[in-house]
Amino acid sequence: MERNTRILFVNACVRAESRTLKLARRVLEHLEGEMTELDLAALDLRPLSRETLARRDALLAAGDRQDPLLKQALDFAAADTVVIAAPYWDLSFPASVKVWIEHINCVGLSFAYGPDDRPYGLCRAKRLFYVMTAGGPILPANSGYAYVKALCESFYGIPETVLFSAEGLDLRGADAESIMGGAEAEIDAWFRNENQ
Repeated sequence: MERNTRILFVNACVRAESRTLKLARRVLEHLEGEMTELDLAALDLRPLSRETLARRDALLAAGDRQDPLLKQALDFAAADTVVIAAPYWDLSFPASVKVWIEHINCVGLSFAYGPDDRPYGLCRAKRLFYVMTAGGPILPANSGYAYVKALCESFYGIPETVLFSAEGLDLRGADAESIMGGAEAEIDAWFRNENQ
């Protein structure tokens, strides 16, 4: 019997009318499986501190995987597909995404080191989708996505990352509706090609 596909949706959007969230929902419409939505604003994760790092190390050394401090890393490692909705604002990706990444970067849960001291992934996911929108240009290009893609390739063992984005939405003279429509069409076409 085939197990249910687990989709982890990491939602870093804070505005109710978020255009990034609209595009992410379009991606999710194409995926089948049991979805868990992680609302980073509601979750209110805190950056790791000296105390929480020491506590995490002690939990891992004791083999205790039930503590809530490890939940983000365990859920991430167990997902079959990950979708991250991360608007580009204030010249970067949201700080909440970086804090979440601190929580999932956990040796022994999301990645490990081999005898040659090279990292290898412990994550189940075969694919991660990164969705972003921006009112202006995204500089440097693909900010946020490039960082997550490098982590997937070098640490998590997630072989495929896909970026869907729409930028320049608020520039003078921009047709935001047309730009968003183009991004939605790109998402639909990508999945259509994938399913052929």
